[in-house]
Amino acid sequence: MRRQHVINLLTVLVAAGAWLASWQGLFSTGGPGPHTVVSLHGREVVLHGYGVYQLESVAMAAQGKAQDLVTAVLGVPLLLVATVLARRGSLRGKLLLAGTLAYFLYTYTLYTFLVQFNPLFLLYVALMGASLYAFVLTMTTFDLAALPAYFDQRLPVRFIGGFLVVTGAAVGLLWLGMLVPPMLQGTVPAGLEHYTTMVVQGLDLGVVIPTVILAGILLARRRPWGYLLGVVMTVKLFTMLVAITAMVAWQAAVGVAVRPVETGLFSSLALVTAYCLLALLRGVREPA
Repeated sequence: MRRQHVINLLTVLVAAGAWLASWQGLFSTGGPGPHTVVSLHGREVVLHGYGVYQLESVAMAAQGKAQDLVTAVLGVPLLLVATVLARRGSLRGKLLLAGTLAYFLYTYTLYTFLVQFNPLFLLYVALMGASLYAFVLTMTTFDLAALPAYFDQRLPVRFIGGFLVVTGAAVGLLWLGMLVPPMLQGTVPAGLEHYTTMVVQGLDLGVVIPTVILAGILLARRRPWGYLLGVVMTVKLFTMLVAITAMVAWQAAVGVAVRPVETGLFSSLALVTAYCLLALLRGVREPA
């Protein structure tokens, strides 16, 4: 019981802090306005110039604002609803809570290590830490041995598991295609801009993609860890695909060159992921 109280407290703090960070990211003003700087690699980069994202490139600022919007209108409400359901003893609520916390952990890990230093830095660090502890504690509340018994045997685990494997592999190949050719040519990726390294790609290739693929394989085999990781990574994948779709649209709105196929691809993947998530949650049979 004490552990659940700690989880509840941490999730409320995460929700409040994320709402504040999102509000500041979306609406903060001030700054010199757009201006050009030369990166360490000799490339000219146009900075956004306004608010907490004034030192970000125009493209990165658009992505940050889109992420903040999705966090505020989808992430925070989802986190609060999941917390209430989990507190009532709902297995669906606990699974949804773990997946939503994975989204916040990923998001504010990126903000901590990717976004240029700004007045919200310590808030990003606090959100990363609180999300991590809440996620770990939530994961320890599941009885893995008993978990498969609470899922409907008619659940299309092979389809969902296969989708997770294919999606993870596709994103991995996308990132490798972005990184390997410049490395072989002795240059840097075009998307590096004025940043020092590829944080998103590093985190995805090292942690997220292997976990998504592993979750898909274990889920297709109906293993206990497969059910748990399958739901967690599907929630995380859905929220991030919605965020990426918003990022692409926001970049296009501010004049950043994007390919129309990207918007269609990510929004389509988000819809398929939403179907998989609904199937997983509907397939849960609540404990008596």
